[in-house]
Amino acid sequence: MKKLALFAVSLLMLASLSAQAQVVRVRGTITSLDGDVLSVKSREGKDMKIQLAPDAQVVTTKKVKAGEFKPGSYVGVTSVKGADGSLVAVRVHALGPLVPQMHGAWDSIPGSMMTNSNITGITKMGKKGSELTLKNKEGEQKILVNSKTEYFNFVPGTRADLKPGATIFTGARVDGDKFMTQRVAVSKGGVKPPQ
Repeated sequence: MKKLALFAVSLLMLASLSAQAQVVRVRGTITSLDGDVLSVKSREGKDMKIQLAPDAQVVTTKKVKAGEFKPGSYVGVTSVKGADGSLVAVRVHALGPLVPQMHGAWDSIPGSMMTNSNITGITKMGKKGSELTLKNKEGEQKILVNSKTEYFNFVPGTRADLKPGATIFTGARVDGDKFMTQRVAVSKGGVKPPQ
């Protein structure tokens, strides 16, 4: 009986890992929208067709000021290591409550990290900028923000914003040979999605 229970748990774990591995990050430029099919030239130069869910959310990207983010804000921070080894934020963007917490390697900038967390504190560091304290399930991180850090928020968009030439970011679920998504962030007014 124990062996059967262990086998069942192992299968569930494998299924969970498989499901997690089935989401790919897509960054690219829209080439067309035909009904629910969004055609994109990926950052790597690959032609992709992404099936939009009937209720897929479209959001547009907007640059904002640092003051929009305060303790309690749920954010994604793209950071790189500074000369002294500490993390320095390149971009800070708002996150929705359904985005999972994380702190780990990211692929938007070579050598970058992504931290999805609540801001628990902001400490002024003089001329260096400010230090964000972020807490999530993986612990506490301290990340410096400075005059070069960019800040972004998202506003509701529509499918009319999915125009050829616009830049998108989406986490697409792989379903056989298809890519499917529930949410697309799209550039607007020259402001590209920060992820």
